[in-house]
Amino acid sequence: MQISRNHHHVFYIHYHFVWIPKYRHKVFQEPCASFLKDVIRQTAYNYDMEVTEIEIPPDHIHMMLKALPRHSPSEIMNIIKSIAAIQFFKQFPDIRRKYFWGGKLWTESFYVETVGRSSEEAVRKYVQNQLKELDRQEKQLKMIWDTNPDAVG
Repeated sequence: MQISRNHHHVFYIHYHFVWIPKYRHKVFQEPCASFLKDVIRQTAYNYDMEVTEIEIPPDHIHMMLKALPRHSPSEIMNIIKSIAAIQFFKQFPDIRRKYFWGGKLWTESFYVETVGRSSEEAVRKYVQNQLKELDRQEKQLKMIWDTNPDAVG
């Protein structure tokens, strides 16, 4: 929760972003998730941003990012989504052919919120626990299904 400084600004800009692949395909299994994390972190670094938290469940991405005042949320998403898609499709051409034959990895939409200094820790824990929460929900559904198959679906 440190305030940043450069030649012209003193600032604390943290965003929480969430975005999904086209058709919400569940393609971000390993090694895809690790690859995307690395690409996103490197892209942010190249544009003077810092990914402070990132988690990638199979069908969406949660990220907390520190940015300079010159970058708008739309610009940040444009940079990250475009470079990540290019690198992802180069690395995983079979996934592109099977799921994204239209050539687009991401939907046009995304969710963004600013993270204040007082709520940063809550958002940080939320992002860190995405995979645990998904696993918990899947276990609950399996329990319901195992005890009463007619209750689900």
